[in-house]
Amino acid sequence: MKIKKIVGKKLKNIRLKRDLTIQELADRSKVSSNMISRIERGLTIPSVEILMKLAAVFDKSINYFVEEVTTTNEIVYTSPGNRDQTVYDDEHNMHTESFTSGLRDPQFMSFFCTVKKGGTSGVQKMYHPGDELIYILEGTLEITIAGERYLLRPGDSISFKSHLPHRWDNVGEQDAKVIWTLSPFTTI
Repeated sequence: MKIKKIVGKKLKNIRLKRDLTIQELADRSKVSSNMISRIERGLTIPSVEILMKLAAVFDKSINYFVEEVTTTNEIVYTSPGNRDQTVYDDEHNMHTESFTSGLRDPQFMSFFCTVKKGGTSGVQKMYHPGDELIYILEGTLEITIAGERYLLRPGDSISFKSHLPHRWDNVGEQDAKVIWTLSPFTTI
């Protein structure tokens, strides 16, 4: 099943189980009702920021929405070509492979990402609860956090509080290979 369909189906199911209308969910999450409708119909893949806003309403991690796994495990072993994959070609020009998909109740998510040459998170800055770690294996990414720019090359890493406004751009001459780790906000 494609990631768009998985996210859409899970969002609609949990919304209906909680007896919420699309508009009520929009009001609580600060995500437009049009975007929620498009997600539920499998027409778009939401950004991490939007998924985190929706997940917070239901007290879930964003893994809940992207995992197709019927059972979770305490140990997850993955190898190249056998990881759950997501492609954000339209919006971000990024391909991700999850290292943590299928892990029971994870406190973090980690991905191997390929950011296409010229790929960008967009003009608008992102911010969401949690922490992020970005480690560059190949290529060059420019990360802007709270107005400060950081040029990351192979071997460089940056970690930061994700509530700080941030964005990224592949400013190099090739695709960037990145390990990206997020610790989503969880309500205690």
